Amino acid sequence: MSRILVTGSADGLGRAAAASLPAAGHEVVVHARDKRRAAGLDPLTVRGAGIVVGDFTERDVVGDFTERDVVGDFTERDAVRRVAAELSGSAPLDAVVHNAGVWSGPAVMPVNVIAPYLLTALLPGPRRLVYLSSGSHFRGRPRLGGVDWRGRTAGSYADSKLFVTTLAAAVARLRPGVLSNAVDPGWVPTRMGGPNAPDDLELGHETQAWLAAGDDPRALTSGRYRYHRRLREPHRAVHDTAFQTRLLHALAEETGAAL
Repeated sequence: MSRILVTGSADGLGRAAAASLPAAGHEVVVHARDKRRAAGLDPLTVRGAGIVVGDFTERDVVGDFTERDVVGDFTERDAVRRVAAELSGSAPLDAVVHNAGVWSGPAVMPVNVIAPYLLTALLPGPRRLVYLSSGSHFRGRPRLGGVDWRGRTAGSYADSKLFVTTLAAAVARLRPGVLSNAVDPGWVPTRMGGPNAPDDLELGHETQAWLAAGDDPRALTSGRYRYHRRLREPHRAVHDTAFQTRLLHALAEETGAAL
């Protein structure tokens, strides 16, 4: 059994991934932006006692397990650091699915890039890391000058997905014992994607869960970019070690946390 954190579990792909893992015997730590959204995660407990939800500062026993979740607004770096500290003080994580993301507005860089970077830098132990990418990353620009990491202005979604896909590849290169991969779930009918999105929601979240806990030899690779389990070649900047180094340097300088 693996213990897996899925960020952004309140709805969409994150909720679907979190709900699918207990059936395979895994324990899931779910994350929501605030208490209101965390309350909506309670029905997930019906799907299996492997899911733990609640507040790290409070304990409520339900049946034979303790409810516990992670609540933190990832637009705020202090909240990300608090979440990392809480998780570091609890049972070790085997995997993290960096699913939380936003499509537009000032929160793009803080949520899509800074939060997964900080969690990667601050959380000890996970041997599998899954980063949510997008086909939009092909339109991203491998330029770091002038990026507003703090979210004072609207950020580029395409750039953010190029950066986080590059982060996944850099972690794979720098941490040989960790399986670090990026997933393009496709344009799926979630709240972000809209009801008319053409891709398969099931295939989108299944790939995240497969990489986080699957024993298929194809899932035991690192530094890859996948769409519905299939390997795809990412933007050429992703595996450019010079660009990886510049990105990691910029993120470490911005956050004060180095990988």
